[in-house]
Amino acid sequence: MKAVRFGYMTAPVLGALWCFVIAVTMAVAMSFATGAAFRPTLLTLPWGAAIGMAALYGAPALWGAALAAALAGMFGAGPMVSGDIGMLALVVGHGAVALFTALGLAKMTEELRPGALSRHEFEESVIRFLTGFGYIFFTAIVVIPFYVMVMTSLKNQAALMANPLDFSLDLSRGWHLFDSYYELLTQYSFGSYLWTSFYISVLTVFITLAFAIPGAYAVARLRFRGQAMFSRSVLLIYMVPMIVLALPIYIAFSMTGLRNTIFGIVMIYPVTTIPVALYMLQGYFRGLPSEVEEAGLMDGLSRLAVIWKITLPLSLPALASVSLYVFMIAWNEFLLAFMLLDDPSKFTLTRGIASLNSSEIPRQHLMAGSVIATVPIMLIFLGLERFMTKGLTAGSVKG
Repeated sequence: MKAVRFGYMTAPVLGALWCFVIAVTMAVAMSFATGAAFRPTLLTLPWGAAIGMAALYGAPALWGAALAAALAGMFGAGPMVSGDIGMLALVVGHGAVALFTALGLAKMTEELRPGALSRHEFEESVIRFLTGFGYIFFTAIVVIPFYVMVMTSLKNQAALMANPLDFSLDLSRGWHLFDSYYELLTQYSFGSYLWTSFYISVLTVFITLAFAIPGAYAVARLRFRGQAMFSRSVLLIYMVPMIVLALPIYIAFSMTGLRNTIFGIVMIYPVTTIPVALYMLQGYFRGLPSEVEEAGLMDGLSRLAVIWKITLPLSLPALASVSLYVFMIAWNEFLLAFMLLDDPSKFTLTRGIASLNSSEIPRQHLMAGSVIATVPIMLIFLGLERFMTKGLTAGSVKG
C-alpha cells in the first residue's frame, strides 16, 4: 500500500477510475436523452489518468487537460464516442464528461502533491472518490427506472415499435404526449382504482390508529404481567413472510364470503400495519414526561381523558409519522389485493396496474399507470418527510 502512497501514483489511478465512472454515467444519460448510441472507450482510462496527473499541478493544468479531452472526444478520440448525432448533443455530451471529470478530480486531489503522501492525505482522496461514486451509483439506481417509466408513458405505440430504447422526448406532439394518461383514465377505469386505493388507505390509517394508540400507551405507561415480553415481540409478525399466510387467508376469506370485497381488504390491511404502528408509538410515548400525565390524573382526569387531552396533542409528530407510514403501506400493498380481488370494479391501484400488464394493452399505458401510482405518494412523502423522520427516531434514546 505504501508503494501507491505517492501523488504521482494516486492521482492518475483516481483520475482513470473517476473518468470511467463519469464516461459511463454520461453515456447512459445521453443515450436516454437523445436516443443515439453513446459508449465509453478504451481511451477513457488514459485520459482520466492524464487529467488526474494534471490536477496535481494546479487548476490551469487540470482544466487544460479536461479541455483537450473534450476536443478529442468530438473527433472520436476522447473518453466517450457517439453515433451520428447533431453538433449540440456532441458538444454537450463530451463537454459534460470533461467538466464533471475535472470538477470531481479537483475535489479529490485537493490535498495531494506529486511526492510522498501521508496516510491521512491518501485516505482522504480515496474516501472522496468512493463518496462521489456512491452518490452517482445510488442516484442512478433511483433515477433511471423512474426516467424510463415517465418517458415511456409519454410515447405512442408507433414510437415504441420503431425504437423501444429511444427515451428522448418529442415535444412536437404537444398535449398528445399525455394521450396515455387520458386513455387510461377514460378507457380503463383507472380513476376508480385511484379512489378505491385512497379511501382504503385512509380507512386503514384510522383503524390502525384506533388500535395502536391505546395498545402503545398501555405498553408504555401501564404495568401488567408480560409487558416487557409483549413490547419486545410486537414486531414478530414481520418475521413470518406474507406469502406463507396467503393460502390460509385466502381459504378463510373464501369460506366467510369476504374474498372479493372491499370490507375484507379493509379488515386484513390493518393486520399488517398495527404491529409497526404499535412499535413506533410506544417509543414516542415513553419519551413523553410522565409528570404531565400524573398532574392530569391528580386534577381529576380519567386515564382516557389524559390520553385525549394531554398525550395525543403532545404526540402529533409521531401520529403524523405513523399515519404517513401506514398510508404508504396500504397504498402500495399488492399481494393481498392480487389474491383477494377479482372484480375489476373493486380493484385497488396496484391490482389495477397488474391488470394492465398484458400483451393486449400498450406498454405506455402500464407505464402511465405506474407514474400515477408513484407520484402522489412520493409528493406526500417529500412534503411530510420531516414528521416521518421525527417519529421514527422518537424514543430511540429513552425507554
